Amino acid sequence: MCRPAPGATARNPPIVMRSYLDFEKPVAELEAKIEELRAVLADGAGEVQVDEEIARLESKAAATLKDLYGDLTPWQKTQVARHPQRPHCLDFVNAMIEDFVPLAGDRKFGDDDAIVGGFGRFRGESICIIGHEKGSTTEARLKHNFGMARPEGYRKAVRLMDMADRFDIPVLALIDTAGAYPGIGAEERGQAEAIARSTEACLNLQVPNVAVVLGEGGSGGAIAIATANRVLMLEHAIYSVISPEGAASILWHDTTKAQEAATNMKITAQDLVRFGIVDEIVSEPSGGAHRDPQAAIAATADAIAGAFSAMKEHDRATIRQMRRDKFLAIGRGKL
Repeated sequence: MCRPAPGATARNPPIVMRSYLDFEKPVAELEAKIEELRAVLADGAGEVQVDEEIARLESKAAATLKDLYGDLTPWQKTQVARHPQRPHCLDFVNAMIEDFVPLAGDRKFGDDDAIVGGFGRFRGESICIIGHEKGSTTEARLKHNFGMARPEGYRKAVRLMDMADRFDIPVLALIDTAGAYPGIGAEERGQAEAIARSTEACLNLQVPNVAVVLGEGGSGGAIAIATANRVLMLEHAIYSVISPEGAASILWHDTTKAQEAATNMKITAQDLVRFGIVDEIVSEPSGGAHRDPQAAIAATADAIAGAFSAMKEHDRATIRQMRRDKFLAIGRGKL
């Protein structure tokens, strides 16, 4: 369901089309009424009365949106994490990183646009960035293979991590993938080994690394670059070993039970913080990151800065040991 997004002024309706999820229907109906009243106001009819009604409906829509997003089910969070208008890796890179220089290729087979990477400056400090890019348009999604990386993508990530480690540059990983690409060519070129080597490279880094799950964190395709000292997760993101649809297909041979699978798998940020898998939840604007991408990116940047700052005084050996201890402790504490 798509409708024009409410604008800043009643007389100047925006042209941006907003996509609504199924559970957002009450908000969609209210915002549709607001747009109808704006059209009336643009014609100059009933200005005072219409202004008052628009203000009342805007307040009601905001309250309804806050209530909906304050109590999302795991399946609803999955839908939000996959929202087509949710900001992706390059949106964060373009907003947060200065002087970004992308690097390409794995020096063995070729390049993989599903994983973008390079070096730049984050708040004045040098940084290495590696991330999954899903793409925001049909053309971009095809180019980036919907964020599903091939072996050369993970080998490119290893190359960048090795370079960052050599020059003592911290590593930032931005996670947003349904999983590694399962195609025949990818398997022939050693997909499983490439994921394992990338995970090993993360664990062996002697510089601080921070991973942020932006939307979907799917299986080994995510963990390959998310094995970090600090793992952050946006409030409505998901992180799991398999998609809810995949789990439902395996467990019940019925993909329509994806909602039940999502609940049982404990894939939300709130569950994963409790399990010690994720270290911090980054709050999203009311209605999700897609409603206010710039606010979501700003909050994420602050959380990243805080995570790196906490590790600034540690030496290289300590950084590596802290990461080792963190992952060995998962599953051993009280839940």
